Amino acid sequence: MISAGVLGSPISHSLSPLLHNTIYDSLGIDASYKAYEVASGGLKNFLDDEGSLLNCLSLTMPLKEEALTIAGSVSNISRQIQSGNTLHKVDGIWNLTSTDVDGFIHALDFNDRDAKGKVLIIGAGATARAVVAACDGVSDKVTVVNRNSGREMAMRNSSPETEINFVSWSDAINFGTYDLVVNTTPGNAAAVFADQIRSVTSTFFEVLYNPWPTQFLAHWRKSGGFGIDGLELLIHQAISQASIFTDGPIDRGSMAKILRSAGEKALS
Repeated sequence: MISAGVLGSPISHSLSPLLHNTIYDSLGIDASYKAYEVASGGLKNFLDDEGSLLNCLSLTMPLKEEALTIAGSVSNISRQIQSGNTLHKVDGIWNLTSTDVDGFIHALDFNDRDAKGKVLIIGAGATARAVVAACDGVSDKVTVVNRNSGREMAMRNSSPETEINFVSWSDAINFGTYDLVVNTTPGNAAAVFADQIRSVTSTFFEVLYNPWPTQFLAHWRKSGGFGIDGLELLIHQAISQASIFTDGPIDRGSMAKILRSAGEKALS
């Protein structure tokens, strides 16, 4: 039986229990998936105590980097981006990987978009590293809007074949020069750039679904651009996680439609 959950803080808003339980119900698989509030620094204690009976876990902030210190086995992609959102137990050992990269690529593909051309990433945290890894060898050039210069090396290591340029949070941005813009910052932090959006025709990918929709995404769509919301990323990384947890393939096309309907209903 799959005994699973999503860990993070804050966690009450998470749609992961809804999506994962919908997947397992649709597949007729015996599974339990719940949300657990686990603050920064508390992952190991949780796994030793309440989480000792669980065998499959989804991780959100602030635990994606902390997981590297407790996993018995770490995948190549998690090492590359120094982050993991998926823990599953095999022979008593926690295995860590990330489905954020895979989820981002599938979400773009399902919207008939890609990461080719010039890409702008707002933020430089764990999710941003997953996004830039998805751009590796695909994008012509990536520009990162960064508030912390100490994160620059980790971003470069996450996408070694990509030319990456860093600009500061206070720099003016011409969004019209980019083919794809991705926001990875929390809340409405990126809303400070909204007044710099003019008439746009390119794609904006918002990785958040709380708040719903973000101010930036709403403004982008009103300005003529194509917007992908954070529910799409959550859906596709969840499908990839469930495939790991069930150790079997899942029809992504049909499952994505089922999850989209469930997610939109919950957010409306």
